[in-house]
Amino acid sequence: MTIQSATIIARLSAVDLGANDFGGPVFAPTMEAVISLTAGTAAGEANLVWFDERAITTGASLDLDLSGVLTDAFGATITAVELVALFVINGPRSGTANTTNLTIGAGTNPIVGYLGGTTPTIGPIRPGSFVLLGSSDAAGFGAITAATGDILRITNSAGATNNCQIAFIARSA
Repeated sequence: MTIQSATIIARLSAVDLGANDFGGPVFAPTMEAVISLTAGTAAGEANLVWFDERAITTGASLDLDLSGVLTDAFGATITAVELVALFVINGPRSGTANTTNLTIGAGTNPIVGYLGGTTPTIGPIRPGSFVLLGSSDAAGFGAITAATGDILRITNSAGATNNCQIAFIARSA
């Protein structure tokens, strides 16, 4: 199956009280970025989507192969070549909150385009925290190369099993 559309929204807003350069006494800024995607494989488009909740045992790593191993919600094999969005939440959809940290990256044959270098990581991602990356650029934010750069590794620190939510949007060409 092919996604028809997708929207990625990141928003940070706050309300602060006190005198400020914009007047006062209330300062209520909002910063927002929205990426709207349509079906396809070019800039501003995507055609693959994957959502899941996974358990990672204490001190272990989860390696997600984004090129030819995972299946989507309809059972079709995902063979991605560009990563457009990645969303990882250190917490389950419901149930007991996690107590351990996560780290994204490194491992064997990792996707590195979004971080640079050869074995970079993002973390620690503390319980209840999340990471959201997105790019509608023609190259996305990470190239996926079968067998040499196609693994998304998520590592759980020691202490307890971690139930995390993972989603990505990608392109097949």
